[in-house]
Amino acid sequence: MDLILCHQTADFDALGAAVGLTRLQPGAKVVLTGGAHPGVKRFLAFHRDELALMERRSVDPQRIRSVTVVDTQRRDRLGMAAPWLELPHLHHITVYDHHRASDCDIPATVRHVEAVGATTTLMVEQLRDRAIRPTVSEATVMALGIHVDTLSLTAAQTTPRDIRAWAWLLEQGADLTVLRDYLDPGLTPQLQKLLAVALDQLQTTTVQGYAIASLLLETPDFIPGLSSLAERLIDLTESHALLLGHRYQRRNGTENRLTVIGRSRIPHTNLHSLFQPWGGGHSQAAAAAIHNPDPDCFDRLLQAFLDQIPPPLTARDLMSSPVRTIRPGTTINDAQRILFRYGHSGLSVVNPQDQLVGIISRRDLDLALHHGFDHAPVKAYMSRTLHTIAPDTALPEIEHLMVTYDVGRLPVLAGGQLVGIVTRTDVLRQHLTTALPGDDPRPDPVSRCPLLNPRWLFVPVIWDFLQRLAAAATERGWHLYIVGGVVRDLLIQGQRSHPLPLMQDLDLVVDGFHQAAQAEAGVELAKAVQQWYPQARLSVHGDFQTAALLWHKDPVFGSLAVDIATARTEFYPYPAANPEVEASSIRQDLYRRDFTINAMALRLTPPREGEVLDFFGGLLDLRSRQIRVLHANSFIEDPTRIYRAVRFAVRLGFTIEPQTVDYIRYAINSGVYNRSLSHYPKAPALTTRLRTELQSSLTSPQWQRAVQWLSELGALRCLHPDLSLTPTLARQLRQLDRGLARFDPNQTLTWWHLRLEVLLTQLPTAAALQVANQLQLPQDMSQRLERLQARRSHLEATLPQGDRPSQIVAQLHSDDLPLLVLILVQASRPVRRILWQYLTHWAQVKAPLNGNDLKTLGYAPGPRYRVILDQLLSATLDGVVQTREQAIAYLQQHYPPETA
Repeated sequence: MDLILCHQTADFDALGAAVGLTRLQPGAKVVLTGGAHPGVKRFLAFHRDELALMERRSVDPQRIRSVTVVDTQRRDRLGMAAPWLELPHLHHITVYDHHRASDCDIPATVRHVEAVGATTTLMVEQLRDRAIRPTVSEATVMALGIHVDTLSLTAAQTTPRDIRAWAWLLEQGADLTVLRDYLDPGLTPQLQKLLAVALDQLQTTTVQGYAIASLLLETPDFIPGLSSLAERLIDLTESHALLLGHRYQRRNGTENRLTVIGRSRIPHTNLHSLFQPWGGGHSQAAAAAIHNPDPDCFDRLLQAFLDQIPPPLTARDLMSSPVRTIRPGTTINDAQRILFRYGHSGLSVVNPQDQLVGIISRRDLDLALHHGFDHAPVKAYMSRTLHTIAPDTALPEIEHLMVTYDVGRLPVLAGGQLVGIVTRTDVLRQHLTTALPGDDPRPDPVSRCPLLNPRWLFVPVIWDFLQRLAAAATERGWHLYIVGGVVRDLLIQGQRSHPLPLMQDLDLVVDGFHQAAQAEAGVELAKAVQQWYPQARLSVHGDFQTAALLWHKDPVFGSLAVDIATARTEFYPYPAANPEVEASSIRQDLYRRDFTINAMALRLTPPREGEVLDFFGGLLDLRSRQIRVLHANSFIEDPTRIYRAVRFAVRLGFTIEPQTVDYIRYAINSGVYNRSLSHYPKAPALTTRLRTELQSSLTSPQWQRAVQWLSELGALRCLHPDLSLTPTLARQLRQLDRGLARFDPNQTLTWWHLRLEVLLTQLPTAAALQVANQLQLPQDMSQRLERLQARRSHLEATLPQGDRPSQIVAQLHSDDLPLLVLILVQASRPVRRILWQYLTHWAQVKAPLNGNDLKTLGYAPGPRYRVILDQLLSATLDGVVQTREQAIAYLQQHYPPETA
């Protein structure tokens, strides 16, 4: 007998998951271990006979072969069925759940716990993948399970997987009429009476601007369906959170129990962790059942929930800084150029004392330009009616000001000075960004991204180093962040129980925390680090406000490179130019990066160390496994980003988002790279980046896929307008790798150089040399490219005419291996066979005798040694001489010692 166990007081998710399993495990029976929610009871009253249900009292424990538990990982939630888990003849125990639990005590053989909104989703996905079609009743109860547990697909833990699973059930015939009836079943007469009592006794308190409702009911008997009452109460009172307690004690004293239902609409609170010792659920909806509670138990739970409520965000958390400002006399035309350069939607106008005197928006500038006043000063068009806020102004007040006065930006003033600005976008981002399902349930206060614990992510030596840097930054009033690929890779790999191995490089960014004149913050912090670690070599790049620290074979850090930069923004004056850089904020620093998955930061400084800043949807793109560019003109400004997009896609197994592909094709088809090629010699940094990207792509284990992708995008034209991957070129690249694997197994040659040379040989020699020169490739590569065509033509004409191996060796022995391999992949079949024979055999043949042997045989040392040994080698190659004795005889015949 195979059983599927639902937890006590089964809800629709437990029942839906169990019903789905009966289709995946034919013959299995569902057992409700103790009671069910009122809605579930009502559903079963009509549909029980259509489902594979079995009464617990009808189960013969001796016949149980396997047990599958759904929607819980705790034994105490299985009631009187829990002892079945200890049966000695039980073959298999499987658990399916979607709750992250640290107290799971079911001895499962297999455990399926995934971060989705409902356990039922896991079953639906398997049914869909196996093309198993449920009945209408089965599809309906599973749809109810997903809908109820995800709060009608609106709960924070809802994922696209839940929505797709629900949509599939709808396609299979799930009855929407039934769904509607059970999603809003109404209150029973008993609960309707309690509703009036509850509304009268409900207490509301305000904490951090949130309305928290609480109520403790006491009755002599258990009351089913309290979760429906809690939903109705929170809706009627429009509270942000509700804790509904129900204490009942039977008159005979046999049972004393406290049930607590929690509902929360407050970000950053977690009812699941609060109730976990006695129950659980989700961060927004959970329940606890406490046996024999003390009189103050409910009050302690309420206070613990109130302690979870974080202070509201303030302008300091949201604002961008430093603020781009202009003077009242700046012309409309100049102001428009500044907006274009920095991508702002408005500018703050300050007087010579740097005091705010006005705001001018893009709309104001467009109007002035429309009327031809491009040389007029902005003071004629700026708004002088200013609504300002302080750094500690709370988010609710900021929202109120924006709505009341219909303003899109609020300057932040401290001591009369402009220190930042909060825009509509900053406010909307707090409401629209979401966390990845399955991450730490505490979303960060800025971007609702997961909070990571850096102590778990790094080995102790790196963690201690980062802590010391963070403390130094905090002392100076700055924030310190890890940025770039490290953050991306940490999120891809997930927060693991073991730290990552010692890293070879770290990129850090210092945000001046809205202080002026902090362009050298990164350099200052790096200099402090070198005082602590004098063995580190420090390099400072003043133009970019960056400093690099390098440890080489250090006994503590090994080989470690740490780049520390001041948060900065950049502007490309023309396509493929070096960017112009200036100090800015962490948000603008991330905005200047290439792809969303690389534009995230991990904060190291308090008060919210461990928060992940994601302003551009990088987490969602990680989940979707796609590469998405940040800016439409990104590929026009820097062609190396095309190669980076392909490199990341190939390395991570991601796709390139369709709009990003369109941007790439537009940039290439615009012809901008044909014009920008002439800038390469004038832009050594761009040349270096392009060469580095080529090296990364051509050294990757998936280099062939990378080249194919670059060709499909037309990106090889960034090197030369006529370069593309033809079928012939693809075949030559494959032959090159086979040849290198055979002739250079230890990789003494630079393989990526040779792959690039094969690509460039598709161009005329002059064009290939031009690209090699532009990319500043090594001189030996240019020399091979220059010689290749002529040498290949010569060998094509002469090699087939040689009828002895010695003649072929005489022609080829002066050519180095890289040149011969390049000729091999391009040569005709007859020449290719000869070259293969030469490289695999003839080039390794040695004469049986050497110079010492000649001296022993009585030959006088001299220049003729070379002639004799060359002749002996030729005889060996041609098969005339094979052994040492034959070699001696050959010399005595052709070069007697007395005549040598």
